[in-house]
Amino acid sequence: MGRSRYKTTEDGKTYFVTSSAIHWLPLFAMPDLAAIVIDSLTFLHNNKRIIIHAWVLMETHLHMVASSLDMSSEIRKMKSYTARSIVDYLKSKGPDLFLKQMDFCKKKHKDDQVYQVWQEGFHPEIIVGEAMLNTKIQYVHFNPVKRGYVDCPEHWRYSSAKDYLGVDGLVPIETLVC
Repeated sequence: MGRSRYKTTEDGKTYFVTSSAIHWLPLFAMPDLAAIVIDSLTFLHNNKRIIIHAWVLMETHLHMVASSLDMSSEIRKMKSYTARSIVDYLKSKGPDLFLKQMDFCKKKHKDDQVYQVWQEGFHPEIIVGEAMLNTKIQYVHFNPVKRGYVDCPEHWRYSSAKDYLGVDGLVPIETLVC
């Protein structure tokens, strides 16, 4: 499966995107590692590099409904920055098990690095129409409910579900019709 499969085709459009930790490691179950991703998303919003409409961070992956003038580049930069920060954190505070797994699971062609934090690509799916938009936002917000972690989407800390109820969440977003 080549990397070219996961590209955005129309800049400025809204996409549903997913980025997953390598080998589905539960990195983001650690609040400090989740905070690295949240801080990065906030930075992208504050600097108007990505407009986030909905998001959820699970223990192994991130889902977003977002738009950007250069989505592929911004996601690549976000993943690169968060990967470096996560590796630095794990080197200083552990656990070593994650570093060992990220070394073992690293793709062979990535010979310029020791660890791989994220799986390649981000699986962009262009949002076509209001029905699809609503479906994807609901999918994002109900991900922790489906997994059995919470009974209501707004109870999941790492999500924009409460923003859609008028309460500010952890990452600033621009809500859409839902």
